[in-house]
Amino acid sequence: MFVLVWATLLLSVKDNNADTSASLERTFCQDEFCVTLSDGEIRAEAGLCVVISCSFTTRVGFTPQSIVWFKCGQSKKRCGDADVIFNRNSRKVQAGFRGRVTLLDSDISQRNCSIIINDLTASDSGSYQLRINSFRSGGFQYSSRANVSIKDLTQKPTMMIPPLTEGQQTTLSCSAPGLCSGSVPKITWMWRGGENDSHITGNISAVKTENLRHSSTLTLTPSSEHHGTEITCIVGFTGRTTTEETVTLNVTYVKEVKVSGNTRVKEGETLNLTCNIKSFPPSLITWTKLSDKNMQSGTETNLQNNASTIQENQTETCLQEGVGEVTLSISNVTAKDSGLYVCTAKHLNNTLMEEADVKVIYMKMPVITGNVSLNRGDALNLTCSVESYPLSYITWTLLGSDTDLQNDTGSSTLVISNVKAENSGRYICTAKHLNSTVTVSSDVSVTWFPSIFKNSGCQIQSRVLTCVCLSEGFPLPTIKWPLLKNHTQYSVVTAVTNHIVNSTLTLTLQDHSNTSAECISSNENGEVKESLTILINMPEKQADQSWGPKLFSWQEVILAFFLGLLLTALFCLLATKCHRQRQKSSDNLVKTLEMVTNQEDPLIDAHQEVEHNHTYDQEVTEEGEAVAEEESTFDLDGGPKDVEYASIDFSVLKRKKTVKKQEATETEYAEIKKGGKEQSKDDGRVNSDVLEGQEEELMMMMKDEETQMCIPEEEEEVYSNVKDILDKI
Repeated sequence: MFVLVWATLLLSVKDNNADTSASLERTFCQDEFCVTLSDGEIRAEAGLCVVISCSFTTRVGFTPQSIVWFKCGQSKKRCGDADVIFNRNSRKVQAGFRGRVTLLDSDISQRNCSIIINDLTASDSGSYQLRINSFRSGGFQYSSRANVSIKDLTQKPTMMIPPLTEGQQTTLSCSAPGLCSGSVPKITWMWRGGENDSHITGNISAVKTENLRHSSTLTLTPSSEHHGTEITCIVGFTGRTTTEETVTLNVTYVKEVKVSGNTRVKEGETLNLTCNIKSFPPSLITWTKLSDKNMQSGTETNLQNNASTIQENQTETCLQEGVGEVTLSISNVTAKDSGLYVCTAKHLNNTLMEEADVKVIYMKMPVITGNVSLNRGDALNLTCSVESYPLSYITWTLLGSDTDLQNDTGSSTLVISNVKAENSGRYICTAKHLNSTVTVSSDVSVTWFPSIFKNSGCQIQSRVLTCVCLSEGFPLPTIKWPLLKNHTQYSVVTAVTNHIVNSTLTLTLQDHSNTSAECISSNENGEVKESLTILINMPEKQADQSWGPKLFSWQEVILAFFLGLLLTALFCLLATKCHRQRQKSSDNLVKTLEMVTNQEDPLIDAHQEVEHNHTYDQEVTEEGEAVAEEESTFDLDGGPKDVEYASIDFSVLKRKKTVKKQEATETEYAEIKKGGKEQSKDDGRVNSDVLEGQEEELMMMMKDEETQMCIPEEEEEVYSNVKDILDKI
């Protein structure tokens, strides 16, 4: 077994230390003594070891007992005792070779004379000569020599670096060059990752020698900080000969994905996003943008946990791709560029993701939606929406008003129920976004079909037809009179109050027997027609003629009888009264009674509906020849207005101072008759009103005669009505 080990060592030394020129062996014989040595020069490096391979044969009968090796110069033909470098049985060995030379096979019978010289130095260069000793026959020294040349050390340590992964413990090894059994070299580990080298401390094993190989191990847990650094193994041999080997560490690691850049950009600017990930080997980086569909489904909320799911659902194409660090650049951004951008890093079998929520600061023009043409009573519903980021502040106002109607952010809806005419106008939407303000407006028009008031109507007085038509609507209606097609002379007066049109028609008629009046009111919404009621105001003579037949009715005959009795009694009382007054009176005064009746024009309230109730006023003059016009008053409150006495003017009445003959002096009365029937459910009340009117007229006639008789010659008193006369009595 020992022989096999040394044979292996010999072959290894030859392979590692011997030059190709010395790999060939040559046999030299002299007097039946032969030796086989390396042919040519044996090259070796300082600090290492060299093997001089050797084998010998002797003549028959010569028994070798020991082996002696000499080192001497080429000038010497024969080396002496002073040149001994190896002799197991003698102490006469050069001091510099003690302990450094060893036989590869100590069994001389094997005829193996190979030696190994450790810890070589430059002085070990030279020629080496062999001698075989025998106790019986003396010894034999071969003249053939082995030439050795020692050069500076060029061989490097052998470093074994397994794959390094961050966080996983691993062991590195460094083996000294050469297979030598000499002194144990000094092996040192050093980092070379910065400006200065530093020794590695801890977790370094002692130098071990296995199969004549010296090695050292280093145990460490690598991190990303070790990646890219250099580690050096330095081997120091005897004689200050050193060699070293440096390798760069590659540590497999991956850090977090980092996204940098401004995620808030104004519309029109350039978006720059940089995705960076530190890893080894470098990661493949891809920029994508999540579609709106994925964002609405909420897929982006679990980017790290569901990376594979997001990749399957992504519908957007790759925006940018690279290794290690990739910058996504989008120029002239718009609102569509807002969204969630995802940086995906693929490292070996791992996938890491990081998102960037990009917001483009922008503002579009406000938009108003809703129906702006409404009918009265509808609901106004206008929505002003502004697409912007951040959200805009929206305010609703009405032109001409300082009060805000509605305000909100992003979108504001203005609702007004049951709109009226005053709700028409220009509604302004004001949107404030950061430092800018934008306004839009919408014109709202409230329309309704025209309608004719019930208090519209006509009246005829002294062949003059007067018609009034009141109509309301929006836009303002136009009133037409079909009656005017057959006439050329007329007057139409139109007045407007708010949304009410008042049209007054005045027309002279020769014959009103078949006259009809129609009012047509129309606007862009439609047309409405109304046939107006015509009321006729007759002159006094015609009114008296119409009363003729009624004086002979049985009811009035009975009434006249009782009135006659009453008047007779009154006549007697008046006669007595007049006689007394005639004696007391000394002045002769004549007074004339003149009554003027003023009636205010009817006021028409456009916002109220009235029925066709009319009041007729008659004024009868003293001679009965002039007939006063009878005016019809339209009251919007629904009832007739009573005629009031405006003033009574008494003029001086003159009488003739004739005692024997008294002329009858007629006294003028201003008779004011209230016509117009009040709206009542009892129709029988009309007849009683007529009877009362006739009774009053008869009493006035009787009193007129009695007053004539009782007026004294010197002073006459004039009474305005029957009631005043009765009061005097």
